[in-house]
Amino acid sequence: MVFWPPVVLLLLALLFSLVDFDGFHAWATTANNWILTRFDWLFSLASFAAVLLVTWVAISPLGKVRVGGPKAKPILKRWNWFAITLCTTIATGILFWGTAEPIFHINSPPGFSGAEAHSEEAAQFALSSMFMHWTITPYAIYTIPALAFALAHYNLNRPYSLSGPLSLIFGRFATGRGGAVIDAIGLYALVAGVAASLGAGILTIAGGLDVIVGVSDSVVLKFFITLAIVVFFVASSVSGIQRGIKYLSDINIRFFFVLCAFIFVTGPTMAMLTLGGQGMFEYVADFIPRSLALGERASDPWTRNWTVFYCANWLAWAPITALFLGRIAVGYTVREFLLFNLVAPAAFGALWMTVFGGAAIEIDATTNGSLSEALNTNGPEAVIYGLFSALPFAGFVTVVFVTLTFISFVTAMDSNTHSITGVCLKPEAPGGQHGQTAMLVKVFWGALVGAVAWVMTATTGIEGIRMLSNLGGLPGLFILISMGAVIVSLQTVWFDEVRAAQQPAD
Repeated sequence: MVFWPPVVLLLLALLFSLVDFDGFHAWATTANNWILTRFDWLFSLASFAAVLLVTWVAISPLGKVRVGGPKAKPILKRWNWFAITLCTTIATGILFWGTAEPIFHINSPPGFSGAEAHSEEAAQFALSSMFMHWTITPYAIYTIPALAFALAHYNLNRPYSLSGPLSLIFGRFATGRGGAVIDAIGLYALVAGVAASLGAGILTIAGGLDVIVGVSDSVVLKFFITLAIVVFFVASSVSGIQRGIKYLSDINIRFFFVLCAFIFVTGPTMAMLTLGGQGMFEYVADFIPRSLALGERASDPWTRNWTVFYCANWLAWAPITALFLGRIAVGYTVREFLLFNLVAPAAFGALWMTVFGGAAIEIDATTNGSLSEALNTNGPEAVIYGLFSALPFAGFVTVVFVTLTFISFVTAMDSNTHSITGVCLKPEAPGGQHGQTAMLVKVFWGALVGAVAWVMTATTGIEGIRMLSNLGGLPGLFILISMGAVIVSLQTVWFDEVRAAQQPAD
């Protein structure tokens, strides 16, 4: 009941798109618009509530609780924990949107910003939007379900599933068939969200290959890029956490820091720092109005097309990704969990957007809109390569970046196939995460995710990615709200049970 419902639903959607693409596109567009129109306010409210809740947890007695009990030992060192967490949650997002998004914003700032296109005010708004979309809020959304699962599974012996922590508040309705339905919904949300992220990675790599070897973007090229990513992440996933993902994430995060340092040193350094400071000030000052879409923001299409779109994408990933993030946190306290799952990744996101977003805005302004032209002519995937062309060693850096994009998504999908397999089979089942059945499940889901992503990028491009995110985010929204209720319950009704579970046996 966990495996088949999302499989059948996704296969039917895939078949529909292949047989009657126009009809499928019309249906997906209608569903997408309905979600945005009906639930945009709830996306905003739930995301803001997640930020408030993690703040409350950090200063509460629950912050002292150790995941797995007082004698639990970590399975990962702090560096590896941070690297895996960061690579799992960002996937290809910062690589694709880090330079493209601010160019969108400086070209078409929303009316409520009060900024003219290509003005200094538009630049500040663009970077403050990057901080809004890539720092505290997304990681709060990831942290809530991950923490709820970690405490429920390791400290209260609940099953390895989304329904495990939810059984704390829904009782028997979240067990048996009810629990299977919850897990199936979370699985569908993740696959939709991962396919959307994979689509962004495919577009980025295709654009890079065009720059490096002159291979023109085509449906066939996208197919082979998708195939290569799927093959590599399945192979890595089969090898286990302590081998595949541990080494991939370590390589990946070092690449991130080196590339960031290179852009900072060779790019418009002072402009990045100035824009970063101005953008951060505006982000902090407008955090509450932006988070709750107050005033003119509520009716402006920009809010739905950007902030709500991102919320949907995070919420699609969060439920099943939470199982993996909670699983690798054993042995650490709740406050350490918040530090490595929220504070450190959010700080990295702020650094990345300051460097890449700031560089993109400044280079576009000093090269007569070259990055804007790349965006309008070749799409958002071309902006990053336009940035590299304005810096030294452009060819070499482009090769490194394409490699980084490839490894980044392999790493993210590696972790999620562990969670997908765990939900479908349960780790305690015969064969667990490493049996032949588990391997077949990983291969199957990898192929299905790849197929969905390829069809969407080969047909609707970036609009298909947006629709997939929203369709996956709606079920994730209600799971997040329920997981928030679990955290509150752990603070009150079940806190004595958690504390008792921390005490050594007599």
